[in-house]
Amino acid sequence: MTHPFEIEQETTLPASPEEVWEAIATGPGIDSWFMGRNEVEPREGGAAAMDIGGNREEALVTAYEPGKRLATRTGTADDGRFMAFEYLIEGREGGSTVLRIVHSGMLGDDWQDEYDALRRGWPFHLHTLREYLAHFPGRTGTPVFAMAPSGEQPTQQLRAALTRALSLPGDAAAGARAHAEPAGLPPLDGEVTWSDDERIGVRTTDGLYSFHHAPGIVLMFHHLFGPDTDGAEDAWQQWLTGLLA
Repeated sequence: MTHPFEIEQETTLPASPEEVWEAIATGPGIDSWFMGRNEVEPREGGAAAMDIGGNREEALVTAYEPGKRLATRTGTADDGRFMAFEYLIEGREGGSTVLRIVHSGMLGDDWQDEYDALRRGWPFHLHTLREYLAHFPGRTGTPVFAMAPSGEQPTQQLRAALTRALSLPGDAAAGARAHAEPAGLPPLDGEVTWSDDERIGVRTTDGLYSFHHAPGIVLMFHHLFGPDTDGAEDAWQQWLTGLLA
């Protein structure tokens, strides 16, 4: 049985409305802070899509007002489920921008768990968007995704494995220094900018890195801004697989 939901989030970003629009309404912009690889056809009635690990979700652009408003909606599944996103942009004095996001739709039988996961995730995604606009303005990130099943390992054990692999103390608080050495890539040296019960975010001089753990799975969504990203996704997948071996 489906259940309607709506999540509203608002944040002030250190960027102009034009810069925010580029980040939320173009494929390369979304790739630089959100999840997966994205496409947006720049017109009302156009197509939008997100691909995460080969799983592609397509949507319709239902509103397209450059610098002001973007809205998309997925098709309705046989069970009635769908997702809709609306982004509203408003400039402020001093060069900042207020972004309001409304995420709505219909969820399935496990709607409470799904809703809680979506509600908890949005503050982190907006934090990543803010980090992108503040530290990598005008640059396009290469998205890197990795995923590994963790079986029945307790979440506390997964968290401990991640913090050890990132050379972090157990609490992994914001401001701590992270270090990792995935094979075939330069070492990761950066600062923890986000830490909660489910994820750790790290910023380096050339990337935004995020590590997510949940019952049964560990995920990584990275955004790399360095000159050479060839092989990064495979290298991080091997790092993650080895971590959970």
